[in-house]
Amino acid sequence: MGRTYAGVDGYCPLAAYLGSHGFCLELALRPGVQHSALETDFNLERVVPMAQRLSAAGPKAPILARLDSGFDSARLMLGIEACNRPGLPQVDWLIKWSPRATDVAALAARLGADAATPWQHPREGKRVTIWQEPVVVQGVQRPLRRVLRLIERRIDKRGQTLIEPELTLEGWTTSLRPSFSAQDIIALYADHGTHEQFHSEFKTDLDLTRLPSGKFDTNYLVCQLAALAMNILRLMGQRGLLGPDAPVRHSAKRRRIKTVMQELVYRAARLIEHGRRIILGLGANDRAATVFTRMHAQFAARS
Repeated sequence: MGRTYAGVDGYCPLAAYLGSHGFCLELALRPGVQHSALETDFNLERVVPMAQRLSAAGPKAPILARLDSGFDSARLMLGIEACNRPGLPQVDWLIKWSPRATDVAALAARLGADAATPWQHPREGKRVTIWQEPVVVQGVQRPLRRVLRLIERRIDKRGQTLIEPELTLEGWTTSLRPSFSAQDIIALYADHGTHEQFHSEFKTDLDLTRLPSGKFDTNYLVCQLAALAMNILRLMGQRGLLGPDAPVRHSAKRRRIKTVMQELVYRAARLIEHGRRIILGLGANDRAATVFTRMHAQFAARS
């Protein structure tokens, strides 16, 4: 445990998810004082080959490693590139760039003075420009690039005119081929916010907002078991709550862990002994009874 960036004593977990449904490859617990990129290359050595094996056994699709600005490190890019070996799915990366010491005001002045700068005006008092720059990382042979976006606001979203323009500079470093446009790169990273929903399910649905022990090793084991439990519940939700016999709900690509537990785990039933048999009696008006019965038969056949 240590002082986190949020200003409280806690931990710094590192979660890796595969795909858009929230299957967790690893939930590594680290001290709160540890920087995001510190020793993360050791996690990538485990997680990326695991994703490659799963992809090779399934759809055989290429893999995109998407990381936030805390992992903006040439060492991590080189580590991901080292996972590209013959016979395995190719791994590209898309990492949010950290501006750090960039003089944003000077950059905005230079772009504003250049007549060749393409500006978009989504509304009055706001303009946006997007451009790309080549990036060189020692040890990586293929071409890399950085997509950058500068947003200048002179009128805020409430219509208030600002005394000084508000400048926002963002960037994304990627190894994706040039057929992916700058807008495609930005859109691919925008879905990174979905991962915050996965974190929320760990903390609220699995009740891991506070870890149970004062010992680091015990809490580390709890996180490993939580990742296993999450994957099992996620699989139950994907197979049971998205089909035609599922309870009527809004259309979605996945169900929250809380919904899966409420529909398929927290069951109201009676245990009936009749004719030398034990019967599990579900309610006649139970919306999820059909799904529960089907999934129970599937799991019983494989056990």
